[in-house]
Amino acid sequence: MSGGTAPRVVEDFLGVVQLLSDGSVVRGDEAVLRSNEPLPDVPGVQWKDVLYHAAHGLSVRVYRPASSVAGGSKLPVLVYFHGGGYCLGSFAEPNFHSFCLRAAAEIRAVVLSVQYRLAPEHRLPAAIDDGAAFLSWLRGQAELGAGADPWLAESADFARTFLSGDSAGANLAHHVTVRAASGQIAVSPARVVGYILLSAFFAGAERTATEADPPAGVSLTTAMADQLWRMSLPVGASLDHPLANPFGPESPSLAPVELPAALVVAPLSDVLRDRVLGYGARLKDMGKAVEVVQFEGEQHGFSVRQPFGEAADELLRVIKRFVYSGN
Repeated sequence: MSGGTAPRVVEDFLGVVQLLSDGSVVRGDEAVLRSNEPLPDVPGVQWKDVLYHAAHGLSVRVYRPASSVAGGSKLPVLVYFHGGGYCLGSFAEPNFHSFCLRAAAEIRAVVLSVQYRLAPEHRLPAAIDDGAAFLSWLRGQAELGAGADPWLAESADFARTFLSGDSAGANLAHHVTVRAASGQIAVSPARVVGYILLSAFFAGAERTATEADPPAGVSLTTAMADQLWRMSLPVGASLDHPLANPFGPESPSLAPVELPAALVVAPLSDVLRDRVLGYGARLKDMGKAVEVVQFEGEQHGFSVRQPFGEAADELLRVIKRFVYSGN
């Protein structure tokens, strides 16, 4: 190219997402980051993709136990946002797909795995706006009643909706829950009765003990987390940005927000362990209904890193108890 300089790489995340100096993004194959061993099938679950945001081309993957088709009681709705530091991942990725299959079968729920726009092409709050748009779409489905998507009309109890997510998806679930609970998103006749944060992806300018001195062999390092935030937050934002740090100096107080019951899952071999435990402790101090469950020896994102492991088995039991606890 004449009279110019080729753009240089500003950020390179594990070779699969490169941000260039001219703002363009080069993506590689994320499959290199996960095992290529085939995952077992989960019998007895139906799934399909449904478009929820035509302008952005975003879909939701709907899962339901096949037995729910026969009639009887409708099932709680578990909305699920995948992880990936807001820069990686897909609702169609095999590990996320397998976890959602298991969740539908073992929790006995209608699971809605939501596609959202990724950074750095679409920096925050784009993903959170997409999550809010999905909740508005879900409200519209609830309003339609028998005219809703047939699977939802047949199987979904919209009055028992739970928002959940893993890693960045947990961060997203937190923010969408806050928007709904504070009246920024109209939800009725659907009702968000709880939210579930798995290995939540939070940050802050001041390092926690585990960020400064991580447990051995962490799957997500402090440097990796910092890089993902640089690539996903608004340009120039600090780690105390309200979207990264819900308790930062400029973050709105959660004290007056009537949050639904929360289930906070903290793997203890996670560089973000102190952030997650701190989140649960702060909510408890505010008098919120929160259950914190710790998983000794487990890594960040364990539920999808090993979706058929023993820890995932126990996690699904924990989530089922929470969902059916009468929230």
